[in-house]
Amino acid sequence: MGKIHFIGGEKGGVGKSLVSRLVAQYLIDHERPFVGFDTDKSHGSLLRFYTGFASPVIVDSYESLDRVVEASVENPESLVLVDLAAQTHQFLAKWIEDSDLFGLSEALGTELVYWHVMDSGQDSVDLLRNLLNQFGGKFKLVVVLNEIRSDKFNLLANSGERARAEGFGAQFISIGRLQESAMQKIDGQGTSFWAALNPVEKSANGLGLLERQRVKCWLKKAYDEIERIAV
Repeated sequence: MGKIHFIGGEKGGVGKSLVSRLVAQYLIDHERPFVGFDTDKSHGSLLRFYTGFASPVIVDSYESLDRVVEASVENPESLVLVDLAAQTHQFLAKWIEDSDLFGLSEALGTELVYWHVMDSGQDSVDLLRNLLNQFGGKFKLVVVLNEIRSDKFNLLANSGERARAEGFGAQFISIGRLQESAMQKIDGQGTSFWAALNPVEKSANGLGLLERQRVKCWLKKAYDEIERIAV
């Protein structure tokens, strides 16, 4: 069975690309083959940090998006990972509808998974509501609670959307916040998480001993969450 995982959330700054990088590193560390696609035209994270595994895709071009499904058909043993940039859902939804992607995936035996990455703000709750209104029960849904700003998701709980999502079979995972300076150093070097933890040579702006330890602990917790949903 082929698997296509869309990492989205629509809102900018909620950590979609971070989650894509985490899933990519998880697959690499667990020797799982995957094919990556990056929809960010300006600064795609998969293209930057996992160059050998990803290629660009133009989300407002049907022909370009078609490559996502074709890659899954051609490489059924590989998970297809799509990092969706902000403000791309409208184009994606139209492509899904016009292509009857749900019917096609059923015929092909392909599993479709949508990761909704959200922070603790009201915008993310509203976007989850919209996603459920449009696609609830059609995608396998993973809701990622990214604690980038806060680990208190009271707005989500009080809205009733979590219970509604769980009613559609959604799974919830949490990604803890990594020390900001460590993340800045990793991003500044333009390296994967593995390369940041295993530098070839010592760098002036590289991670220190304790910083590497904290990143390892953070990755371990993130991997534990990813494993709960049987990627």
